Amino acid sequence: MQHSDKPLQIDIVSDIVCPWCVIGYRQLVEALKQTNTAYEIHWHPFELNPDMSLDGQNLREHSAQKYGRSAEEVQESRDRITAAGADAGFEFNFNADTRVHNTFNVHQLLHWAHQYGRANDLKQALFSAHFTNNRDLSNKTVLADVAAEIGLNHAEALAILDDQRFAKVVRESEQQSRSQGIQSVPAVIFNGQHLISGAQGVENYSSILKQLAAM
Repeated sequence: MQHSDKPLQIDIVSDIVCPWCVIGYRQLVEALKQTNTAYEIHWHPFELNPDMSLDGQNLREHSAQKYGRSAEEVQESRDRITAAGADAGFEFNFNADTRVHNTFNVHQLLHWAHQYGRANDLKQALFSAHFTNNRDLSNKTVLADVAAEIGLNHAEALAILDDQRFAKVVRESEQQSRSQGIQSVPAVIFNGQHLISGAQGVENYSSILKQLAAM
């Protein structure tokens, strides 16, 4: 549907510990496929829990504390997310020990992977590591392991996390999103000007893509 020779530029502001970010991404990719749209995706950092300690917090406790949710509401939310994930072809494995983490190091790793054209591959691997396999994303070695699993250099991944060489650029990118008024994720920006918030569903994304193609 994208008749221009130029691929649709899609900027996605998201966090790896945001379940609706992976669901929304998968819905969007399906819509892009259905509408035969040529596209380029660029990921941008957002921290849902910038003040969280590095070792993170139990997700049930965190949901109760941050959103005031009861145990029943937490479970209902998990069931809804798990079902939406299954519809989108993604497996969520929530359990009593599922934790939420500070993701600043994760975003630095993604920035590094972008230099090799692998940010999207690493993003998907990190979503699976966190939500499907309950791996500890606060652990630098685990992060380097995930990077190595998609073919990136393990030692280099560890080195960039140890010396925090991309800390400044990640902070600046986060600040830029905030200055654009982005306060929740996923936030999807088409061609640098059309901002869509939240996981919209395949049908809505397809409709949006058709409208963009007609412009």
